[in-house]
Amino acid sequence: MTDIAAPGRSKGSRTQSSRAVSFLGTGLMLTILLVFFILPVIWLLLAPSKTADEVIRDNPFSFGSFHQIAIAWRHLFGFQDAVMLTWLRNSAIYSAGSLALVLCVSVPAGYALALTRFRGRKTLLVSTLITMIMPQATLVLPIFLELNRFHLIGTVWSVILPFSFYPFGVYLVYIYFGSSLPRDLLSAARIDGCTEWQLFWRIALPLAKPVVGLVAFFSFVGNWNNFFLPYLVLPNSDQFPVQVGLNQLLTSTPSFNPVAGAGLNVTIPELALAIVLAILPVLVLFVFSQRTLVSGMLAGATKE
Repeated sequence: MTDIAAPGRSKGSRTQSSRAVSFLGTGLMLTILLVFFILPVIWLLLAPSKTADEVIRDNPFSFGSFHQIAIAWRHLFGFQDAVMLTWLRNSAIYSAGSLALVLCVSVPAGYALALTRFRGRKTLLVSTLITMIMPQATLVLPIFLELNRFHLIGTVWSVILPFSFYPFGVYLVYIYFGSSLPRDLLSAARIDGCTEWQLFWRIALPLAKPVVGLVAFFSFVGNWNNFFLPYLVLPNSDQFPVQVGLNQLLTSTPSFNPVAGAGLNVTIPELALAIVLAILPVLVLFVFSQRTLVSGMLAGATKE
């Protein structure tokens, strides 16, 4: 009896050990997530409620006062005649303008690559994939030279046009139309006399709303957060998007630049408040588009 029961106990011990290891691994990952992602966000949200001295001296996760938030707000929007509002407006213009062009180009391009046959199709698809995996910084110099050649440096188009080049969006739409759009439906529409444009506009596009929403979200967020290209092509502060403006605000903070920031009211609380305002539009967009994002991510998960 002892010889028979021992293997059972050994198997049960191994199961309990694997569960303990899995539990410890999960706890470790959650701890890392808490320390490096959640705690900095909590600190960022609480920093505007305190003075610069309190941010350094007090408990980093303590709340100051709403009065101090009002003071930080007043100082922030008093900086260079409320230039923060100009930066936010510029980001909205650049992101929305390029998003419109992205949708007008990426969706038809993905549809054409997935459902039509033409000379150079494979070459174009491979070029799209190669460009998609290239770091964005590698394209900044040729894009800058091209914009300079057409005298677009310092204009709104120097930001909108490069932002409109979005190969990842083309690939997402290509995957969706190539795996999820019923071919029988398209064949029946062709028999009924639909042209290729009518197939795309009346049948394919309405069915592709989830993936179009996914492309729109990623494009908008990427454009809103882009720093390097606008920093190079826009010379004036009143043209900056908010990400480049935050860099200028950082250099005007006495804690980081005592010489340039001397005499200004921009300190750590004002800088933290500016960062919160910069990410707020993306956060609101994410909250109200979660259902569309989930549908878009699952859109190409099944095949006919």
